[in-house]
Amino acid sequence: MSLSGLTILPPDPLLALSSRFAEDGRPKRMNLGIGVYCNERGETPVMDVVKAAEAAVLEQQTTKSYLGSEGDLNFVEQLLSRLIAPDRAMQGIQTVGGSGALSLAAEVLARSNPDRKIWLGVPSWPNHEPILASAQLETALVDLQPDGVFRPERLIDALNNAKAGDVVLVQGCCHNPTGIDLDEAGWERLAETMEAKGLIALVDVAYHGLGDGLAADMRGLRRLLATLPEVLVAYSCDKNFGLYRDRVGAVFVAARSRSESDAAWSHLVKAARARYSMPPDHGAAVVRTILSDEALFAGWHRELAVMQRRIVGLRRELAGFGKVGGIDLSVLDAGRGMFAMLPVTTDVVDRLASDHGIYMARSGRINIAGLADESVPMLVAALDAAGRQAAP
Repeated sequence: MSLSGLTILPPDPLLALSSRFAEDGRPKRMNLGIGVYCNERGETPVMDVVKAAEAAVLEQQTTKSYLGSEGDLNFVEQLLSRLIAPDRAMQGIQTVGGSGALSLAAEVLARSNPDRKIWLGVPSWPNHEPILASAQLETALVDLQPDGVFRPERLIDALNNAKAGDVVLVQGCCHNPTGIDLDEAGWERLAETMEAKGLIALVDVAYHGLGDGLAADMRGLRRLLATLPEVLVAYSCDKNFGLYRDRVGAVFVAARSRSESDAAWSHLVKAARARYSMPPDHGAAVVRTILSDEALFAGWHRELAVMQRRIVGLRRELAGFGKVGGIDLSVLDAGRGMFAMLPVTTDVVDRLASDHGIYMARSGRINIAGLADESVPMLVAALDAAGRQAAP
C-alpha cells in the first residue's frame, strides 16, 4: 500500500479564483468571490471593538493552557444568551468556525440515525454538500430556481416527501449565494410543515446582523426554536466580528428533553476531540470579552450597524443602475447580506476576468460587501461592456 493510488483533485473553485486574482498584476482588479467585508476604501479592517477586546485579553489572560474539547463555555453561553436564543434551553460547544460547527452537527446527526436524509435547497453555500457527504449522510437536493427565479419557499413544498426524523438544512439569514431569504410568512409555514412531519432543523447562521440587523436576522431561527422540539444551530462569528482568520464558531443543540440534550452534547464533544482535539482560544476570548462587557457590546453593535448599512447602500446603488449591457441589476435590491447572484452568463464572467480584472464565481455570485466606493462605477462599466460583447 502506498500513496501512488492518489490522483490530483481539482482545486476548490473559490480558492482557485483567489489564486488567479493574486496572480493578476492589474492595480484596479477586484476579487468579488471571497466573502469578506470591505470598507469604503476596499480594506478589510480589524474592528475597533475587537482591538479593544484583544487588549483586555492580553492584560487579563494568565495562561495558555488547554481549554478542553468543548472550548470556552463562557463564550458559548454568552453567544446563546445575548445573540441567539435566551428563552430556549440549548447546549453547545465552541467550534473551529461555522464550518466546524456544521461538520460536528452532521456527524452527530449521522451517529443518531445514519439512514436519515438531509434536505437542502440549491443553490446553497458550495461547502454544504461536501460537509454533509463527509458525514456519509444522504442529501435530498431541491432545486429552488428551476425556472431561473430563486424562490426559497420551494423547499417547503418539497418537504411533503420527507420522512419523520429527516433533517432540513436552512440558512438563518442573508442566504449565500442569492441573498434571498424566506419572508416571515415563509418561516411560519416552514416551522408548521416541519412540526407536522416530525423533522429536525439544522440552521446555519453565518452572517448574523449583516442583513436587517441583529434582532430581525434571528426571526426565522427563533420561529423554528419556538415550534420544533429538535433544532441544531451552527453559528459563525467570522463575518459579524471580522475574525475571519481566527475561525470562531459554536454548535448548539435543542432536544426533546435534558437527557437527550446531554447525550447529543456528549457526542459533539467526542466528535470534536477526534477531529481537532481542542479549539483555538484567542478569537473566542475576544468575542466573549465583547459580549460580557456592556460598553464593548454597545460599541460592537454600532460598528456592525455601520457594516450592515453600507451593504444595504451598495445593494441599492447597484440596483439603481437598472439594466446595463442587458444585465438587470435592479434585482439586487430584493436581497439581504453580503452575497447576490448576478444574472450573467459564464461568458460574461470570463470576459470580466480577462478584460477587466474582475473575478467572481462562474455562477455569477458576487460579494457585494467586497466593493470599495470607487469600484462600483468600474464594475457597472465593466458589466455593460462585457454584457454587450456577449450579446448575440
